[in-house]
Amino acid sequence: MTQEADSAVKLRLGTRNSPLAMVQAVETRTRLCAAHGWNESQVALVPVLASGDKILDRPLAEIGGKALWTKELDAWLGEGRIDVSVHSAKDVETIRPPEFCFGAVLPRADRRDSLVGAVSIADIPDGAVVGTSAPRRAAQLLNLRPDCKVVTFRGNVATRLAKLKSGEADVTFLAAAGLERLGEGAVGVPLEVDDWTPAAGQGAIVLECRTDDAETGALLSAIDDHETRAELQAERMLLAELGGTCHSPIAVLCQPGREGLTMRAALFSPDGSERIEGEALFDALDFAPVRALAKDLLTRATPGIAPHFNAGV
Repeated sequence: MTQEADSAVKLRLGTRNSPLAMVQAVETRTRLCAAHGWNESQVALVPVLASGDKILDRPLAEIGGKALWTKELDAWLGEGRIDVSVHSAKDVETIRPPEFCFGAVLPRADRRDSLVGAVSIADIPDGAVVGTSAPRRAAQLLNLRPDCKVVTFRGNVATRLAKLKSGEADVTFLAAAGLERLGEGAVGVPLEVDDWTPAAGQGAIVLECRTDDAETGALLSAIDDHETRAELQAERMLLAELGGTCHSPIAVLCQPGREGLTMRAALFSPDGSERIEGEALFDALDFAPVRALAKDLLTRATPGIAPHFNAGV
């Protein structure tokens, strides 16, 4: 093999061009280079401006949902302009086009939300303004603190921290994994998962490729983390069975237990006044208990919750 051939680009990684997305793409490149003995120049990073990064004055659920994070990358991947799309797992729609698949799921980082502006939920001042655009965070907060007022808060990590500093809100929430990846791990207070359940897929990075691209799939399989993949599959299956959308306030956590995987999920009404929850224990390759959990939650869904889950309509 010639030196020129040896240094040729092996994979083109498409990514949103936000600071956090670029950090995640760099992590992916590092893992690929370590697995295959490549140098960094052999993995190209291709930034794309996503629609979700262009429109910041309205809640995501009102303007197209999670598809606004993926549609530009989907187009480039489908056209062959990139080989792989790098996504935060929690930002990927539950139902994906059949021409794409998860070629790899990277080891999961911190699953928790961090509270910024107070040391605990109980410590948030009475009547505080809480900035978030996530239905889950808003409903979960209002369930615990109905005295608070929720306002739309969007933008990358730096933008949201600047809005908080300028007084647009008293407190906000950010993913602990994102803060850590940006070198901002000291910002905020992580909320323990026993008290505050995170979003499906939180802390995980997924690498999507074309389903018919066996060569790329084989290269990505070298960095696939099977434990995280099993957790993510279970969490996304629960969302699918519930018919959850970007408007659906749902918190879910799957993690290893003594006898397999454990899952805990909670559904809320948007105003937080109604909440139901349930648990499941299952083996990594047997998702029947997850389907049963979804059915049980839908059966018990209250009038304020049921309309926000399509499977319950």
